[in-house]
Amino acid sequence: MTIETYEKAFLALGGATLTAVLLVLLYTSVGIDIHLPTRVAEVDPATVRTTPPFDQPGVRQTGPRQYEAVMLGQAWTFLPQEIRVPVGAEVTFTATSPDVIHGFFIAGTRVNMMLIPGQVSRQTYTFRRRGEYALICHEYCGLGHQGMIGRVIVE
Repeated sequence: MTIETYEKAFLALGGATLTAVLLVLLYTSVGIDIHLPTRVAEVDPATVRTTPPFDQPGVRQTGPRQYEAVMLGQAWTFLPQEIRVPVGAEVTFTATSPDVIHGFFIAGTRVNMMLIPGQVSRQTYTFRRRGEYALICHEYCGLGHQGMIGRVIVE
């Protein structure tokens, strides 16, 4: 075999890998509707606790079978720590952090956001099954990180 043959094989392998990655990206974004959480607004981290809607975190009904859950991730807790929604409800999570970067992951769902100070993140999910879902911080946020958990109860 010559060097040119190896180069052609390496280029073909690189092209095939790039094509495979692009196809997976297309499938996840269009086929199964996975998107990056949107950055919808900015808020001053120093005044976030007095800025609507974060001055009153919790769940509010916004329409038939539609809810908004306003959440804060702060060292080392979620506010509120527990939310309750009915089965079949479409819940829009609006969240931020006043202190450091936190993770916002609801186990068993595709809800997965980073809570960055000053950035408001939003993601919508429909809970189709009853149960209790763990809300977990998946970004190391300091000494109490391992205890930063909450829960979503679908009734």
